[in-house]
Amino acid sequence: MRLNRYLARAGVASRRAADELIKKGRVTVNGQRGELNTFVAARDVVEVDGEQVGKQDLAHVLLNKPLGVVTTASDPEGRPTVVDLVDHEVRVVPVGRLDIDTSGVLLLTNDGDLAHRLAHPRYGVEKTYVADVDGDLTPAAVAALALGVELEDGTTAPARARQLGRSRVELVLHEGRNRQVRRMCEAVGFPVVRLRRTGYAGLDVSKVPIGESRSLTRDEVEALRSLVGL
Repeated sequence: MRLNRYLARAGVASRRAADELIKKGRVTVNGQRGELNTFVAARDVVEVDGEQVGKQDLAHVLLNKPLGVVTTASDPEGRPTVVDLVDHEVRVVPVGRLDIDTSGVLLLTNDGDLAHRLAHPRYGVEKTYVADVDGDLTPAAVAALALGVELEDGTTAPARARQLGRSRVELVLHEGRNRQVRRMCEAVGFPVVRLRRTGYAGLDVSKVPIGESRSLTRDEVEALRSLVGL
């Protein structure tokens, strides 16, 4: 496999960050400086800053993210991270992001190929959110959310929108813009006061307590891979 993929599989860094390590000359393969086009075979010895790294088993973890936790591997401000919450023998990193003030479904993995495709707009992975808003929702607002809302970075794609209560709406999106649900609801006049992601690529955390996680089953992993053509 290509060197950056090997490093991602080993839990060293994402493939993009691995490219930077390689460019800086910090990675060697069998004692020779690695290049971006270097391929790694089963018996090759890969080192980063002089320390050998080995390919880890793939891991796929489903977390029920609580509020107040940042979706990063580390935080310079010392805030708790989603990686801190996942007790796993191999290093996994989040697929995409959930804001610190958004809770719910989050996938973490060291499967670089799967993570890349799940996060890529081309594959339109389905994400379901439930938003509690300020004010009594109107049918016109719900219809506007479904049809598409004009934001500063362009009109949102059509979505599925369903009113669940006087001030609660469910949105099913196939986009992943920054703070998209919050911006959409504010654009139609109903700012979000609480937001939870209840589904991601067919996964949910209905049986996972808040702040806890579980490994995906083999069938769930295969379903994800099939979803993005792997």
